Amino acid sequence: MSNNEIRVQYSGFIIFAAKFLSIFTGLTFQLMIARSVTLEEYGIWFNINDVLLYFVLFSSVLPFWAMRFAARGARGAIKTGILANVLLSLVSAVFYSVTVKLTAPMLGVGKYISIYMLATFLIIQYYLVTALEEFSRARKPQALGYGLLISELTRVIFGYITIIGYGEPLRGAVASTILAVAVQVVYYISIFKDELRERVEWGYIKEWIKGSVLNIYSIVGSQIANFVFIILFTYGGEKARGYYGAAAQISTVITYSSFLAFALYPKLLSKRNDQDIIQSLKTVLMFALPMTFGALSMADSYLAMLRSEYRIAQPVLTVLAFDAFIATMCNFLSFILYGLERVDEKADIPFLKLIRSRIFMGFSLVYLQAAISLPLTFYILTTYCQAQPLQAALLVAIINSSARFATFIILYLIVKRMISIKIPWENVIKYALASAVMASVLYIMPKPERIHQTLGLTALGGVMYVGITYMIDNECRKLIWNAWHEIKVKLGIIVS
Repeated sequence: MSNNEIRVQYSGFIIFAAKFLSIFTGLTFQLMIARSVTLEEYGIWFNINDVLLYFVLFSSVLPFWAMRFAARGARGAIKTGILANVLLSLVSAVFYSVTVKLTAPMLGVGKYISIYMLATFLIIQYYLVTALEEFSRARKPQALGYGLLISELTRVIFGYITIIGYGEPLRGAVASTILAVAVQVVYYISIFKDELRERVEWGYIKEWIKGSVLNIYSIVGSQIANFVFIILFTYGGEKARGYYGAAAQISTVITYSSFLAFALYPKLLSKRNDQDIIQSLKTVLMFALPMTFGALSMADSYLAMLRSEYRIAQPVLTVLAFDAFIATMCNFLSFILYGLERVDEKADIPFLKLIRSRIFMGFSLVYLQAAISLPLTFYILTTYCQAQPLQAALLVAIINSSARFATFIILYLIVKRMISIKIPWENVIKYALASAVMASVLYIMPKPERIHQTLGLTALGGVMYVGITYMIDNECRKLIWNAWHEIKVKLGIIVS
């Protein structure tokens, strides 16, 4: 498939739908584990995941550049990128195994060492999947949605067999995750069977390593920025971190709307099309606005789904809902920035040009965010919020959101110098109006106490929004009819 055949809107909807469904499959899997283990074992499960994160930090470094090469049709880029990331994963897996063997007895988790060692396979798989997903994004973005669904359903099915059926909660959780990712890998590899017959181009790796300096620079910046949560936990207390975390779990769902434009990045790498940008912006806003309004109108109910004690964190969720909307817009602008940057267009990455590129400017914004949020958070928490966990969580949310908004403004100005973005104000007003009507109705409705009631009311709000938008917006009508046509085509293929 050529890059010009990428269907931005179709791919976006498949990925968006898969992400949404993964919320429920992920919750099902976590509930199976939580209800089958002791509190100590549940802590071990989370610790395994926490430790693994440090050994997969660099899994996306080479694929970032390899995908850009592949999106522009560089022969051998896919096979070379996969091989390079697998080799990197083996090094990381060895370091992980040695670290676990040395530290597990000292940390008092020696009896779980076999489970920690079993998780070594996840490191290799994670590097492999990261590379395959980047290449899928370059050639067939909708495959990411199908791959995610395959993985999630496999994990739930085999999780039930091993965790519930065989009574092996921890080992079963790790094993079913390994199996699920393995099935996902097989699916992705089937897409690239022709590309895997191409020659390995070792010269590409040299260029990607030069470019990887920027990715490492970005990763370090993200880790520095995330230190704000360590400060919140240290000086605000575990309750403050809990309030913030609970609100963030809800608000993060809003950012899923950026996946509707996920295929825009590789499409722009191959060919600039201003109409694709405008259409993607309309689609993202069509979903991001009602999701934000919905989170604001039902903040109390959504927090109660997690735990009734979190209801008082409603002000935190209010701030983080706005923050999530800004984060969604930042993601959208980043797709444009990275898609239009041509510093590596000739399968060559000049380091000096790279430092002066807009990619470097984009990667530097996280340092600006950290420079704003870290000192302010430390000062506020140590001066005004001692023994006030809710206030601490709220003020950190405000600080973080303000810092992100500052980076959003700068990112917008950078992108504006690359391309003139025509904001579809007429559509924005329509979506905002429909969202406001929906949110007003949801706000005055009796507050549900049970999870199924909250989900039911959410669905009602969604139907209401779609109904209003369908009546007043031509884009919505076209979208629904296109979706219906696609469903009929797919069903026709299955039946035949």
